[in-house]
Amino acid sequence: MLLRLLLIWSLNALALVAVANFVPGIHVDGFMAAFIAAFILGLVNTLVRPIFVVLTLPVTVVTLGLFLFAINGLMFWFAGSILRGFVVESFWSGVVGAVLYSIFSWALSSAAAQLLVRKNG
Repeated sequence: MLLRLLLIWSLNALALVAVANFVPGIHVDGFMAAFIAAFILGLVNTLVRPIFVVLTLPVTVVTLGLFLFAINGLMFWFAGSILRGFVVESFWSGVVGAVLYSIFSWALSSAAAQLLVRKNG
């Protein structure tokens, strides 16, 4: 259980490093900074994001869910503003970074799950 959590956390940090290489407005000062940032992003998305989603539900419904991209970008930008070693320069960098981070972490987690299933199966 703990090993699986560390693996997912490491893969999310790796996804964050990849995002920093693709998005010009996002900077990460090494893997350890990405590791801490991945932890903070996880906490922000678990604790703060649901509150914002509920509070902005009417706007989200009117925009047919597109406002969720803005919320994700704000959460990404917020995490970048409270951490040293992880910088998100603008809101739009946060939106693009959040989308790419979701895609990269999903792809890495899916690949790791497939490898684990093949190894154990």
